[in-house]
Amino acid sequence: MFQDALTDAQTRVQAALNEAMRPLDGVIADAMRYTCTGGKRLRAFLVMEGARLHDVSPEVADQAAAAIEMIHAYSLVHDDLPCMDNDDLRRGVPTVHIQWDEATAVLTGDALQTLAFELLSNMNAYAEVRLAMISSMAKAAGAQGMVLGQALDIAAETAETPLTLKQITRLQAGKTGALIEWSGQAGAILAEADPAPLRQYAQALGLAFQIADDILDIEGCAEKAGKRLQKDADAGKATFVSLLGMEGAKARANELVVQACDALSPYGDAADNLKAAARFVVDRDT
Repeated sequence: MFQDALTDAQTRVQAALNEAMRPLDGVIADAMRYTCTGGKRLRAFLVMEGARLHDVSPEVADQAAAAIEMIHAYSLVHDDLPCMDNDDLRRGVPTVHIQWDEATAVLTGDALQTLAFELLSNMNAYAEVRLAMISSMAKAAGAQGMVLGQALDIAAETAETPLTLKQITRLQAGKTGALIEWSGQAGAILAEADPAPLRQYAQALGLAFQIADDILDIEGCAEKAGKRLQKDADAGKATFVSLLGMEGAKARANELVVQACDALSPYGDAADNLKAAARFVVDRDT
């Protein structure tokens, strides 16, 4: 059931992305489509499932899902740049600055970010709802969320001492967790419902996701992952695995899965797909 729902979300969000970019042409448009192809689409899935729990129309949910996938894609394009993580492979294909050039990569990220906010502003929803979605996404993606996490990550590369567990948890709550948290609670925001249960779920899920990433960075297969692995270890950066040990990191990830599922108790069996998603993020091999 979960896999079917995830596959459906992947199909729906790709269609929404294609439609949003349909009027665009030129090299930047080509690069936008290139970077918005593939991936797990976990964030889109979270938006759609949260919307389903609150009886939000699929049309509106798909627009919000496409918007967060654009923000995520923009973050990856910029993160891969030589001035950031300097990666040449993403989702099994050359990164945008390798496929084109650095200027194209910067502009592609910029264009994806602005188009995401355009999608939210044009949703078929009350003005107050659109404003809440735009405001919350801006906070999640900006200097209090993802951008903050990226900045902390860059600073960690030249820090005299490795980060503590508290510091790396804060870093990842921004870099990875903020967009996952937004995705998790988006359905409740769209329905003008209490987002607290889904927020708590997504916070636990986001941290579990990052711990699983750190585990995969050591135990995973680069070919399956579609990107270079063990970058943090090579750079001497602290990770959840280096701080907790492999078994400790796995145990903590499983604890977070339990926390995530417990947060969904107000929704009963209707949240089974979201519970399965929590297990998926720690069991995945990519």
